[in-house]
Amino acid sequence: MSDSDAINAKIAELEAEMARTQKNKATNYHLGTLKAKIAKLKSELINGPGGKSAGTKNAERGFDVSKSGDTRIGLVGFPVSNYPLLEGEIPSPQSCSNLMLLKFFTGQSVGKSTLLTSLTGTRSEAAAYEFTTLTCIPGTMKYKGARIQVLDLPGIIEGASDNRGRGRQVIGTARTCNLILIVLDAEKPVTHKKIIESELFSFGIRINQEPPNIKLVKKENGGIGYQEAVLQTKGMNADVARLVCKEYKISCAEIILREDVTVDQFIDVIEGNRAYIPCLFVFNKIDAITIEELDILDQLPNYVPISSQHQWNLEELMEEIWDRCNMLRIYTKPQGQTPDYDDPVILHSESPTIEEFCNRLHKGIMADFNFAWVWGRSAKHQPQRCGKDHLLCDEDIVQIVKKV
Repeated sequence: MSDSDAINAKIAELEAEMARTQKNKATNYHLGTLKAKIAKLKSELINGPGGKSAGTKNAERGFDVSKSGDTRIGLVGFPVSNYPLLEGEIPSPQSCSNLMLLKFFTGQSVGKSTLLTSLTGTRSEAAAYEFTTLTCIPGTMKYKGARIQVLDLPGIIEGASDNRGRGRQVIGTARTCNLILIVLDAEKPVTHKKIIESELFSFGIRINQEPPNIKLVKKENGGIGYQEAVLQTKGMNADVARLVCKEYKISCAEIILREDVTVDQFIDVIEGNRAYIPCLFVFNKIDAITIEELDILDQLPNYVPISSQHQWNLEELMEEIWDRCNMLRIYTKPQGQTPDYDDPVILHSESPTIEEFCNRLHKGIMADFNFAWVWGRSAKHQPQRCGKDHLLCDEDIVQIVKKV
């Protein structure tokens, strides 16, 4: 038995014990121990012996695609719309009979490549069978002046976090995106959504979540200090925190919980390698379902219905992408000239400051910054003389004045 098989067997044994354990206040301590052990074993499975401290011995690098544009989004989905009926890796025509290949290729793709072509115009091989895309295909679309890089990633299969079907390469590239679009077939069960969510979660991607407000500072001595700024109702207490720290060989640290958190969220903070990425569930092929079925899908959160083949509802999808990435357009105005409306500066923030705007242009601007003239919704009068802490709004016009 290989090391990975042994680790998987330990994880399965611990998960079975968790399933047998009743959840109440008396078992919080034991459940916290099991969760910490499972998280540590999964970290070892991905990064090699020793977990994250051992580097990335067995982890995949992801596809080597240079980042371009103002933001990056990734298209993730099954290689085939009826995937859960399939087991195993990508078959090779040389190693399979014609009957086996016919059985394997009877499903339909979820339409990621067609969506990429509709959004960016980039030609990605599209067909009605699965595994059409075997590598990462990048494309660029322009929306509201922003250049958005779109990555068509190969389909992932169940067990992708354990590197089945090059899954770690796919999910590793998804970690570099500002937004993940999970493309699903509207004709198929919504359980497909749960499988992909589980694979992303196992690889340390927390979709549509914010980092927990926990302060963890390691110390040289003094033991474990534990404070709660708010009442904990989800299983966290001083004993569970000390037990989890002991599992990760942390003997001295200061812990402050500033919100009501779960044990899993506390473990995520200790691991320190989680990616918190917004996500949209894109249900493709709505032209093949009824209005009643569409009304049922409409009850799901974070979802957009489209038809990439007929280019239905793509405008709403692009608007949702814009909102989820928190993109704002700031126009520059050289002294004595008209504003440049063709090439805005794109900022990723709900309330960016002039200092963030200057650093987005060049890191050295703030050394000579004096003040800025601002036109737009954030200005009380047109123009307004502002300092570096002034909060900007979408489509503001900024003229920077340097020190003489």
